[in-house]
Amino acid sequence: MNKVMTRTAQRRPGTRPPGRRDPRRPGTTPPRTPTTRTPAPHTTHHRTATPASVPLAAVPDAPTSPAAPAAPLPPRPTDLFADRLLAVLSGQRPVHWMLRHTAGRAYDELARLAERGPLRSRGARPVVRDIGYYVPRRGAIEAFARIGAGDQLRAMAFRLEQGPDLRWRCTAVELGGPRAPHTAD
Repeated sequence: MNKVMTRTAQRRPGTRPPGRRDPRRPGTTPPRTPTTRTPAPHTTHHRTATPASVPLAAVPDAPTSPAAPAAPLPPRPTDLFADRLLAVLSGQRPVHWMLRHTAGRAYDELARLAERGPLRSRGARPVVRDIGYYVPRRGAIEAFARIGAGDQLRAMAFRLEQGPDLRWRCTAVELGGPRAPHTAD
């Protein structure tokens, strides 16, 4: 079985976000030192400018630019759909928000689940703690997510399929607990 786990290093609710680690900016501001200025009698103030003929590397104290950081990777479809499904099932978004992101019976299943409000909580807001997925064939992903709200931990499973337009759509969604029987249309 080729399961893949993602989101292993998530920030826990109630903790501070990590500090800034931007290499282009200093970590702290240097302390200000008071300077004493003696104004020159009746002279005009002017700035010292760098002539255009002097190369920038020859100018002392010129800031150097590190190599541009690589562009961040786009989020995986499993991450996007786990967050979208959580938003609907926790009551943060209406069910129709997922209408164009579902196919087949998934919208009906999602509406039935959201009606019960299984992930709504009075305490901590539910978050996706971990996501795993399995690729049974090309263009299909079966995923599960661990949803945490305070001390509670719930499981959510969903299936994604890629359509001819290359967009991912949710085709099934389940939460931990007994299944509802499917009725024939």
